Amino acid sequence: MVLLDKITVFKNVCPYLGRTSVSTLRSLSTHSSRRCPTVSRLSYKTAAGCPVMGPALAMRVPQLAQAAGYASVASPEEVCPHAKKAKEAAKLAQTLSAMGKSEEASATLKSVKDEGEKKVGKCPFPHAKAATEAFAGANHSAKFNYDAFYAEELDKKHKDKSYRYFNNINRLAAKFPVAHTGSVREEVDVWCSNDYLGMSKNPVVLETMHRTLDKYGAGAGGTRNIAGNGAFHLALEDELASLHRKQAALVFSSCFVANDATLSTLGSKLPNCVIFSDSMNHASMIQGIRHSRTQKVIFKHNDLVDLEAKLAAFPKSQPKIIAFESVYSMCGSVGPIREICDLAEQYGAITFLDEVHAVGMYGPRGAGVAEHLDFEAHLAAGQSPDAIPGTVMDRVDIITGTLGKAYGVVGGYIAGSADMVDTVRSYAPGFIFTTSLPPATVTGAQVSIAYQKEHLQDRRLQQLNTRALKSRFENLDIPVVPGPSHIVPVLVGDAALAKAASDTLLSEHGIYVQSINYPTVAVGEERLRITPTPGHNAEQLDHLVNAVNSVFNELKLKRIADWKAVGGRAGVGMDTKTVTPIWSDKQLGLEDGTAPEMLEAGEKMKLGGEAVQVAEERLGEFFNGRIQTRIPKDVAVEAKPEPKEVAKIVAFKMGAGFDKAKKAAGLESFVASSTATTTTATATSA
Repeated sequence: MVLLDKITVFKNVCPYLGRTSVSTLRSLSTHSSRRCPTVSRLSYKTAAGCPVMGPALAMRVPQLAQAAGYASVASPEEVCPHAKKAKEAAKLAQTLSAMGKSEEASATLKSVKDEGEKKVGKCPFPHAKAATEAFAGANHSAKFNYDAFYAEELDKKHKDKSYRYFNNINRLAAKFPVAHTGSVREEVDVWCSNDYLGMSKNPVVLETMHRTLDKYGAGAGGTRNIAGNGAFHLALEDELASLHRKQAALVFSSCFVANDATLSTLGSKLPNCVIFSDSMNHASMIQGIRHSRTQKVIFKHNDLVDLEAKLAAFPKSQPKIIAFESVYSMCGSVGPIREICDLAEQYGAITFLDEVHAVGMYGPRGAGVAEHLDFEAHLAAGQSPDAIPGTVMDRVDIITGTLGKAYGVVGGYIAGSADMVDTVRSYAPGFIFTTSLPPATVTGAQVSIAYQKEHLQDRRLQQLNTRALKSRFENLDIPVVPGPSHIVPVLVGDAALAKAASDTLLSEHGIYVQSINYPTVAVGEERLRITPTPGHNAEQLDHLVNAVNSVFNELKLKRIADWKAVGGRAGVGMDTKTVTPIWSDKQLGLEDGTAPEMLEAGEKMKLGGEAVQVAEERLGEFFNGRIQTRIPKDVAVEAKPEPKEVAKIVAFKMGAGFDKAKKAAGLESFVASSTATTTTATATSA
């Protein structure tokens, strides 16, 4: 169909195209030419009817048919239709044999051989007889050895070091971010969880889920269409639509399912749709595009020039979807959302933005990077559900997110226009035929979102802890893939060494950081993926930094200088531009003194008082008024921070490795005076 669109442009120029109807062109474009099987009938007839190309083609076709070297550029079944049919029939015979239908298999093989012998003398290509005999002579009588197949496939994984090992890690709510291993007595610090803000143990979330479980039971009872569509599901979708200031939202069992279902549904329903996909998109998006069975075009990661060149190759009237992410979870890079929206509007495409690793983490209300790009506008708008025209989040057509990372529960969703959401709801098998999320999960997710919409401090502290860790690693020449987000990818560059580093951290240092290998990342870019949380304290950060440094020495892993000496890899040791964090100092509260401080050893995460109240009231009508949260005695509840006269007081709380960053920011004199003031105040109060 792409060929048809291109050719119809020349109807006014070419005499053959000018007198041929579009319906005839469409029919010809879907069938191969008999005289020249490697091209469509449309291409052949167009050239044959041309006064210039016609004579050349008439002379060239016999030459191609007799060319002995032609098989070097195409397989027999690609060049010869007889060989292709032989291969397809032989596959059918093999399937029949495996199913125990040996007589039918033999009959099929005989027909393959007979047909091949009839055609060999007439076929201009010399491959048909050899292909037919090879397929027909294969042994199809033995049963397929399934166990041998499984063992062989697993052996491939072991040999290329991509076999996945799953550690037994059991996170403890009361001790977040600590977990125990397979032994309840062996505890470790978790530094790679996607529970970015610790909301899985938030007292308001837990209290709401307990109350819901007691009153409404464990399961939803069915699909959304059969007994599984309750008030909680509808309320959660309203909450999500309000979060993104969109008309509607739809909840799925996971965001993998949400991405797969949405892209496959829209890609297959939109006529002649083309989906443009970033080369580093998540597997869920790749799966959805594959299931759509529509045309896909892959553009280089975050490359606007490449994307525009590929968009320009298609008519503006042809439906197009640009699928990309805001935060890419394995490298920490961030998509150019505003610029992609510009290209989408210019070339008649819609945008599909995956904010899975960004919701809860960015923006004044936690709606993601799209909201963060217009931080002040969204902050000023408060909790209004109405769209803010012209903002990046308003320009994005479809936003997908998860309830299982920063929000600490499980599930996924899409948000966008009411008609788009209703189309997916009405046509997507991944939504229609799946049991809906349990009531307790749904209510827990909603109060988690409500809490984070009101509470900036958790994501602020997460970002400050990330800055501190990156700075400490840089001081030790430990290679971190550069990126502006909250992800800290430590480059190792070898699958076996990455696993060894992970195992050593766990067994010798009591630290769990999972190694990331192919196919999640490219071969040669294996890494340790570290994700600080607001719950990690200064003592745990020191322990992590010292442990990673020790492992680098023990395993002789490459540091930044080593990568630079070999030309660099994945942005490490390369001459790249300085990366600016998404969160500015002002947004983090560093300029007005409202930034939170890193926790000290034994200190628990603080709760936002106003956020707790808002979250407790969210579902009050179902529980006889506001839910009263039982808050542990060792958890402090604080009011929203007020701007202080002394700015950036948090700087000296960032750990010993923050000295370099303080010097770069010109904060040394300020920190010294602030420290003196604090010391005096402490002595006076004592």
